[in-house]
Amino acid sequence: MTRDAVNKICAALPGADWSEPFGPGHDVWKVGDKIFAAIGAKTPGVSVKTPDIETATMLIEAGVGVKAPYFHRSWVNIPFDTDPEELTHRIRRSYALVRGSLTKKAQAALPAFADQA
Repeated sequence: MTRDAVNKICAALPGADWSEPFGPGHDVWKVGDKIFAAIGAKTPGVSVKTPDIETATMLIEAGVGVKAPYFHRSWVNIPFDTDPEELTHRIRRSYALVRGSLTKKAQAALPAFADQA
């Protein structure tokens, strides 16, 4: 998968907003002003949130991802060459986790999302 393909997946999620708060080449995707995916300028992968540190550790130990630089330990960086279904699942799961952490009012203001993560 490529950076463009990952960006298309993120852009298709309801209420997702793109920005470059860390400078050019750093694609950051947010829902309700909270980051759910980030692509660094040099790292060939996408950093996503997991439910907890244990899940992130399991994914790292299984070789699915690596520690996401600059993020909390519950985040992992999934390389672009990961199975496309797995990569898509991890992005959608991260989005669902972050969206679910928003206030009820903020969630209600977003378009519907069929969470199949």
